Formats: sequence, structure tokens, C-alpha cells
Amino acid sequence: MASIAPARVTVFDAPHQFEPLLPAQRLDELRDMTRAIFESSAALKNATAEPVRQALRDVVRSMNSYYSNLIEGQGTHPANIERALRKDFSTKPDVARRQRLALAHIDAEIELERRITTEASALGSSFLQEAHRSLYGRLPEEDRVSEHGRVVVPGELRRVDVAVGRHQPPTWKSLPAFLARMDDVYGRLKGVDAVLYTIASAHHRMMWTHPFEDGNGRAVRLQTHCAMYLLAGGLWSVNRGLARDRQRYYLMLDEADSMRQGDLDGRGNLSEKALWQWCEYFLGICSDQVGFMSRMLDLHQLKERLKTYILVQRSQLGVPEYREEAVLPVQMLAAAGTLSRGEFSRMTGLEERTARKVISRFLADGLLRSQGHREALSLAFPLQSLSILFPSLYPEAAAAVTD
Repeated sequence: MASIAPARVTVFDAPHQFEPLLPAQRLDELRDMTRAIFESSAALKNATAEPVRQALRDVVRSMNSYYSNLIEGQGTHPANIERALRKDFSTKPDVARRQRLALAHIDAEIELERRITTEASALGSSFLQEAHRSLYGRLPEEDRVSEHGRVVVPGELRRVDVAVGRHQPPTWKSLPAFLARMDDVYGRLKGVDAVLYTIASAHHRMMWTHPFEDGNGRAVRLQTHCAMYLLAGGLWSVNRGLARDRQRYYLMLDEADSMRQGDLDGRGNLSEKALWQWCEYFLGICSDQVGFMSRMLDLHQLKERLKTYILVQRSQLGVPEYREEAVLPVQMLAAAGTLSRGEFSRMTGLEERTARKVISRFLADGLLRSQGHREALSLAFPLQSLSILFPSLYPEAAAAVTD
């Protein structure tokens, strides 16, 4: 969280002071990492049917909200987020405020994803301002009050000089010049090889610039998510990796703030070596996340976990509709994407009335979804299923609710 700036030793008020905006050395290493991530992500997007991918996107979107707010120390339990999606808000004011913030993040992400045309378009400063506006514009005024008692205006650049820990961001009057310089550099993004280290660099330099009085981390992570959406397809999230080791994330951001260290450290005012190390760290997070999700969406393993989930629900909770006969059609949904209600019923081999009860229960519990009473069925991944269906993906979802 920013504080009002003390007397400054160094004043940043000209864009040359945050050069370089991209690493210029050892790019082959970053390009090799990028190509491997692209290959893995392309394979992931072909691993399952689109309805299954859409169900997973919903989980990832909720997870993004949880982790981004957790990084800022404003997280609420995933169960509270799920209740907020049903417009069920806590009677506790602080919990309800965090629920509103989580819901605003999810809705903003959905809106912003629809505006993406290219990675470069999502890296522009105007897109960052739109991300801030989309998030904070969904919050009531009382949820937008900074720690200094000022109301944060959605999308408005800060009008005060601030200090962020040891870092002194640019003067507020110079912000337009810094943002214009980033637009000039990051707006030129073309081709595959430079995509990820450009997104990584933009993430740091946007955070370094600190364009808003409050909400910079959330807005920048929304921007980063959108810049990576064409690659990730919403199926994996770098935010999960950043939040899993919050201290490391902040340490790497802080290290990339470093000033140039001698003649061999690039030609800019800031350290090119530190920027490269930040990019390597960021790409490593991407590689880890796409690899993890690829294992989670392995069709054979997913089918086995679906079987386990159904049998556990019956054996441990004693729910009669969770029958072994339902395993086959549920597994088929993982492969085919959709089944008509008649197809699902016939595949169970159960008497029609019993099969309808199974479908009704699975719909009520969120394991199945449908657009209407006569529409096709598809899989969904309710919160209570994640510890079995996607172990370690979102472990906080299985923890006891304490707030």
C-alpha cells in the first residue's frame, strides 16, 4: 500500500529514468522458454472439449480473484466468493466488503476479456486504466476509500506523489510521459518469441510507475491476465503462481527496481540484469502453471478422479443419487463435452425415473450444468469437488471457513 512520499532523494520525472523497458541480452534463453510454454498451452487447449474448458475457466476466474486480492491482503474464503456469485452476502461488514471486491474482480475480468484483440492492445496504458475503471467502478464509494481517507476514482491517474516501501514512483505530473513511453515500446509487440518477456516487462514497469493512488496491483494483474488470455485461453493463470509465493513475487518485483550496476548492466538507468531475472522468474511461473494444468486435464486421469468423486460422495455422505451407474455418462461428458438428457439417462442403465433423479441432484450440486430443462448437459466443477477433481489446484477451497 502506498504512503504519502517523504522528502525525496531521487526524483523520477522523465521516462529515460526507467529504461530499459525490455531486456536486450540473453534473449535466446527467454525465447526458448516462451516456445515451450506456447507448445504446452496449445496442447492444453486441445486436451478436452470446449464445454469442459469453459467449466474450468469459471474456476480459474474465481481463483484469479481470490489470489489477486490475497496478494493485497484482502482475500476472503473461496466459499464466500461462491456465495457472492449467488448474491448471498455476509452480514459481517468486512466479509461482505471483501465479497463485493471479489465479485467486482470476476465481473471486470469477464468484461475485459471481451475487449482483447492482440496481446499488444492489452498492454496499453489505456487498457490498464480501463482495467482499474472496470474493477473499481463496480464498487460502492465506501469500498473505494484509500488508507489515507481519499475516495479512489475508477480509472483516474493519481494526483499525489507517493512512496511504496523503498521505491519512489514517478512524480504524478510526469505519469502521462511515462505511460506514453510504455505505449510506444510495448505497443510494438509482434511475433511469438517476444510475447512473454514483453508481458513480464510491462507487468513490472507498470507496477514501478504506480499510476493509481490505490489498486495498482489488482489493475496490473488484470491487465497481465488479459495480455496472456489469447495464449492461456483462460485455462491457467500466472496469478496463481505469483500468489503461491507472495514473498518471492514481491522480492522479485523489488529486485527489478534496482538501478544499473556498472557498464556491463545495459545502457539504461535501471538494471537490465535485474529486469532479465524478473522475466526469467515470470516465465518460470508460466511454465509451472501450464504444466500443472496439463496434468490436471489429462483425460484418463480426469475420468478416474470423476469416478472417485462420485463414489466418495456416496460412501462418505450417503447421497443415494451418487451411484456408480452415473460414472460412465459423467466420464463421457469429460470427453465429448455435452450429452442430451436422454443420452445421459440411457448410459446409466437405470430406470428412467431414477436416472432423472440422478440428473436433478447433479444439477443441484453443480456437477452438471444446463441452459434449460430440455437443453444438453455438460460438466461443471463445483467448489466442493475441487480437492478431488483438481487436487492442489485451489487448496484454499477445501479449508474451513473462518471469516
